[in-house]
Amino acid sequence: MEKKSGGWEPGANTGSNTGTNNFEAATYKKVGWRLIPFLLLCYVVAYLDRVNVGFAKLQMLQDLQFSDTVYGLGAGIFFIGYFLFEVPSNVILHRVGARVWIARIMVTWGVISAGMMFVESVTSFYVMRFLLGVAEAGFFPGIILYLTYWYPAARRARMTALFMSAIALSGVIGGPLSGWIMQSFAGVGGLKGWQWLFVLEGLPSVAVGIATLFYLDDSIDGAKWLTSPEKELLKRNIVAENASKQDLSIGAVFKDGRVWLMSLIYFSFVMGLYGVSFWLPTIIKATGVKDALQIGMLTAIPYGSAVVAMIFVSRSADRTGERRWHIAVPALLGAVGLVLSVTWGQNTVLAMTALTLATMGILTTLPLFWSLPTSFLAGAGAAAGIALINSVGNLAGFVSPFAVGWLKDMTQSTNAGMYLLAVSLVLGALLTLSVPARLVSK
Repeated sequence: MEKKSGGWEPGANTGSNTGTNNFEAATYKKVGWRLIPFLLLCYVVAYLDRVNVGFAKLQMLQDLQFSDTVYGLGAGIFFIGYFLFEVPSNVILHRVGARVWIARIMVTWGVISAGMMFVESVTSFYVMRFLLGVAEAGFFPGIILYLTYWYPAARRARMTALFMSAIALSGVIGGPLSGWIMQSFAGVGGLKGWQWLFVLEGLPSVAVGIATLFYLDDSIDGAKWLTSPEKELLKRNIVAENASKQDLSIGAVFKDGRVWLMSLIYFSFVMGLYGVSFWLPTIIKATGVKDALQIGMLTAIPYGSAVVAMIFVSRSADRTGERRWHIAVPALLGAVGLVLSVTWGQNTVLAMTALTLATMGILTTLPLFWSLPTSFLAGAGAAAGIALINSVGNLAGFVSPFAVGWLKDMTQSTNAGMYLLAVSLVLGALLTLSVPARLVSK
């Protein structure tokens, strides 16, 4: 059956191997509008709390006398806690349900993020970043798993892209907001601007976490806002897709070579992601922009452009059923953008153009990547496999900012770090193309 393109609203018809009709399209549209905006909000506040340390750095390092290496290690140590608790957290979510577990995750990380205002030493910086990683472990893979409960593969890439556009939206919102907070609240109540930044961006996570308890449903059966025919349609599509997948045991997941290949691919892409997320304000500042609010406003440009690219490319991938080239090409463009940002580093306009290309490419690869492992994993195996891939991949969140910070201290420039990230993106693109097309084409 020919696959037809759909509208831009969440859940619009993007083609399905089980057949399409008006009732099915309307049902998925209903599910999309119910779930995706709320999940996107959750991830926006999550990502703000994860990377606002990149803006805090503009004042924090001078106030606390931290080096770039200390900052890079502290930014990255988040992912050590994240790595250690990722798989058990996702297995617990699969057993107890998304509603309670996602709420628990969000409330605890919001409290810890706000507690970053009390950092006074290198040790306390490291400890709080580690605890933040422990608290957030399981959130992202939990949502990826949660989407597999509702959407078959032919619809899931675009839904994942809409959810992950929160990364870009957090940049659009968080950049100007962070710059404004640091500039406007500096000295209020005897606190520094970066201290207010952690408090004011941490508390929304607590509020949204509490709201999760009342809003999310653990499964299709528990959704009172769906009619019985709608539930039957959704469950039938999921059952049909899962029949062709493997429900591996947790032990088998750790032995599966495909899972480890996916982990390496994701590691390569996350290297680029957190290189940009943690260092973008610093790179912009190095072009000659000094005002915190102006830096914040400029960071919104790459992220805003990335939102459009993520939705456009994922829509194309769902329409055509092709995955590998839709991942590899943006990764290669991201690498080109990083190299050009170094080449044009003395010109703010040209550097911003290159950083926009880099951010668009890097962020576009991420939601589409998840169409690869979810094409062959199901059930408890999916819970463990997605968490393992995400936790190993996110170790790049430790390696990337630390490596860039260390190279910056050694060379007094971020250039070498950007070259390193570009190489990583090229490697990820090549590994993606090594995956057999028959495994991931839907």
